[in-house]
Amino acid sequence: MEQENKNCSQRIDKALDILEKTYPGATTELLHKNPFQLLIATILSAQTTDRQVNKVTPGLFERFPDARALGEADVGEIEDFIKTCGFYKTKARNIKETCRIITEKYNGTVPDTMEDLTSLPGVGRKTANVVLSNAFGVDAIAVDTHVFRVANRLGLAASENVRGTEEQLMENIPRDKWSRAHHWLIHHGRRVCRARKPMCGHCPLAGICEFERDK
Repeated sequence: MEQENKNCSQRIDKALDILEKTYPGATTELLHKNPFQLLIATILSAQTTDRQVNKVTPGLFERFPDARALGEADVGEIEDFIKTCGFYKTKARNIKETCRIITEKYNGTVPDTMEDLTSLPGVGRKTANVVLSNAFGVDAIAVDTHVFRVANRLGLAASENVRGTEEQLMENIPRDKWSRAHHWLIHHGRRVCRARKPMCGHCPLAGICEFERDK
């Protein structure tokens, strides 16, 4: 058992090293200038692509530059800006209410704790971790569909649910690499380890990947 754990640890270390070398400087692709913009963009990114979000947020933020403005906005006008992002009616309601709460409870400043962030409408652990990591420099792993898929295929985690994957990644990856590893996994999921047709023949991790080995 001890040798098995050692081998697993060495394989994880090797996988992380390859990912780091393959995606140096990887970071969020959501365009933003401050924590407020990142929070709204991340809420919008659920069930859609970052590229699509980046098409709508410049106009949205020009019209509503801060939490107070969005919190006071007509929900129909918010819908008009974001309707190409999917589930736009629910997102518009959540964004308006979240901004109202931020304005009234946090004086217009996006909170910087997991507890406070996840108390906001439309903000789960994934969104909170994205904001904590990218806006506030907190070590965090946000498990979206790409991270969930790639982590479990590579053997960095072995869980059937998102929360379990997050917990296992936090255990298996050194804390000072959490935020960077999150981006490495996302980039790999988008470019190589795709959901339906993973490009195993072009993957730098093919030699140590459990998914590729078990095919």
